[in-house]
Amino acid sequence: GDEASLFAQNLAEMYERYAEKKDWQFKSISESKGTVGGYKEAVFEIKGVGVYKELRYETGVHRVQRIPVTEKQGRIHTSTASVAILPIRKKTKVELNPADLEFEYSRSGGAGGQNVNKVETAVRVIHGPTGLDVRSTAERSQLKNKERALAILEAKVGALKEEKEAKKLSSERKGQIGTGDRSEKIRTYNFP
Repeated sequence: GDEASLFAQNLAEMYERYAEKKDWQFKSISESKGTVGGYKEAVFEIKGVGVYKELRYETGVHRVQRIPVTEKQGRIHTSTASVAILPIRKKTKVELNPADLEFEYSRSGGAGGQNVNKVETAVRVIHGPTGLDVRSTAERSQLKNKERALAILEAKVGALKEEKEAKKLSSERKGQIGTGDRSEKIRTYNFP
C-alpha cells in the first residue's frame, strides 16, 4: 500500500525527468495521492516526437525491492506499480458514405395546416452498416428535415464509434496493467 504509492511517485518522477531530457512535454492529467504521499493512481500526458515508440515497452508491472521509509525494523519489502502507456487518439469527424444511406419520405402529420397533409416533408434516414435510423419532422421543408436527420445520424454514428474505441482502449489498458501481481513484473529495481 504505502510503499507502493511512494514507488509509483518515484516512477512518475523518473518518467518526468526522462521526458525533460528528451524535450518532451510532461503534464499531469489526474492524481490520487496515497496516505503517506506518493500516488495511488495517476495519469500523465507526454507529448513529443517518438514518445509512444520509446515508452510503449514500459507497459506492465514494475517491482521494487528496498527498505522503505515506512519500515521500522530494517526489513526489505517488495512492492509493485503498474504502468500503462496508451497513444493519444485524435477525434475523427464522421463521414457518412451516401451509398450507405437510405432515405424514406412521408407526410409529417399533426398540426401545421393543409401543407402537413399534402406534402411529404418528413424524412427518415437509415444507415445501412449500423442499422441506425433517424426521423425528422420538425421542419416545414423536406430539405431542412433531411439536413437535420443527417446531422443527428452523424452524431449517433460518431457516438457509436467512440464507444467502440473506448471499449477497445479500456480492454487494451486492462491487458497492460494486468492484476498488478509481482509475478507479472517486467522490471525489478533493487536498492542496497
